[in-house]
Amino acid sequence: MTSERAKRFPLGLEDLVREPRRTEGRPGEVRAAAIAATAALNARQQPAKNSPPGSAGKTQAKPPARAQTQPQATSQAKPHVKPQAKPQAKPQAKGPVSSPSNAQAKPQAKPHATAIAQGAAARVAAKLAPVNKAAAKLNERPAVPNVALNGALALTSERVRERMVERLRANGVTDQRVLNAMSVVPRHMFVDPGLAAQAYEDAALPIGHHQTISKPSVVARMIELAAAGRALNNVLEIGTGCGYQAAVLSQVARDVYSIERIKPLSERAKTNLRPLRIPNIRLHYGDGRLGLPSAAPFDAIVIAAAGLDVPQALLEQLAIGGRLVAPVGSQEGQNQVLTLVERLGPAQWRESRLDRVFFVPLKSGVI
Repeated sequence: MTSERAKRFPLGLEDLVREPRRTEGRPGEVRAAAIAATAALNARQQPAKNSPPGSAGKTQAKPPARAQTQPQATSQAKPHVKPQAKPQAKPQAKGPVSSPSNAQAKPQAKPHATAIAQGAAARVAAKLAPVNKAAAKLNERPAVPNVALNGALALTSERVRERMVERLRANGVTDQRVLNAMSVVPRHMFVDPGLAAQAYEDAALPIGHHQTISKPSVVARMIELAAAGRALNNVLEIGTGCGYQAAVLSQVARDVYSIERIKPLSERAKTNLRPLRIPNIRLHYGDGRLGLPSAAPFDAIVIAAAGLDVPQALLEQLAIGGRLVAPVGSQEGQNQVLTLVERLGPAQWRESRLDRVFFVPLKSGVI
């Protein structure tokens, strides 16, 4: 090395740790290169930290001793270090400790060595990035199993719900609590991903097992009839389905109990409701015609399936002054009428027949 080059580059070639020039390599080779670069950097920096002040010349003169104490690091770093280190080390060791050349070399050694090591680490990380990205992709899990909206629908769902509420108001729903509940519950989270674009239309949609999610207008109408402007404490829903009506009821009542006789639907309702973290819904798997005597009496009961009549067990579980809303009529879907039953006393009920509706049949037992 000429004297002019030595002034421009005060470091010896032993301080330059280069990565092999291979553009591609196996993961094991890439990892070995990273270990070698780290070991070489640690081997140079450790003696400088432990040496007392004024011993810079001695520290520069003992690289072979370090190589014997760390044979593994030397063997790994060997392919990356060129053998022209000794001519540069000798002039530095012979010169006085306080010479300008040594004083200049010492502060520059660390930054250059650190920069070289950082560059090697960056190149290794760049090679490993595709592997890490592929592994991360395999470990991804959907946060919400039943929600698969495209970006446009996710951004506009709130606006679409507001338009749905305006339609409900125009169709005669006046209870502001019900309208507020319909505006905050995301109906698209309760339908199949392929039907998410239709979630806010006034239409019943299939949810599997020959069951449907009711029209928004029917849900709002039934809840408004059941509440009748009163404060609701305990409410019972027969036919959980996908869980949407229970979610709307939870915004109006203090406690909501919901029963579903089809096991897969009961589990699906749990999955749909879990991301919403609604604390006042209690789901039960069982025969809805039997009701839930342990939680009775109920201020309101909403039945989301049509029977030929209202089961007597449910009439008995209705609180005095409570209201029951159910479709009653042919289980084939013809001549079903939305019916309101009010309990006036211990053995007195009053029935009112209201709107023509279409519901799935109310059945006994569990499946």
